[in-house]
Amino acid sequence: MRAAVRWMTMMHAVTIPPFEHFYEQHRIEVHRLLRRRLGTDRADDAFQETFLRALRAYRRLEHGEHLRAWVLTIAQNVALDALRRSRPSAELVETGIEDSRPAYEDLADLTDGLPPKERAAVVLRYGYDLSYDQIASALGSTPDAARQAASTGIRRLRRSASS
Repeated sequence: MRAAVRWMTMMHAVTIPPFEHFYEQHRIEVHRLLRRRLGTDRADDAFQETFLRALRAYRRLEHGEHLRAWVLTIAQNVALDALRRSRPSAELVETGIEDSRPAYEDLADLTDGLPPKERAAVVLRYGYDLSYDQIASALGSTPDAARQAASTGIRRLRRSASS
């Protein structure tokens, strides 16, 4: 029975597009996220780092499902790394961008103190409105683990807000 389920899953798995096609599909949204998160000056370096990390891991992907969530998680982690490196001496970055911030940007300041998996789960669920299946794929976990990470992250945020 288990082999039949695995075979059916493989038959329905989405194929992985060539990296160039993947890049073209997601580059604008990734750059926009990084520009808003880091400012125009640091976004280009983070953009290159994001797609370099994606390229290194791309051949190990088992299917092409949830590639958007996967690359946005990589970008979010690159931005978080850049912010952590600059935190001691940097003030908030003034981006000079006049467009309105999307909902997930409001989560950035709130979620900075969460552990990485919880932070990613909260941002992907409540900022990008992704399903727990998509979040699980992006985090390399199960939907139950993704739901638990988001729930734990929200509980931590509520506790810190009431303190």
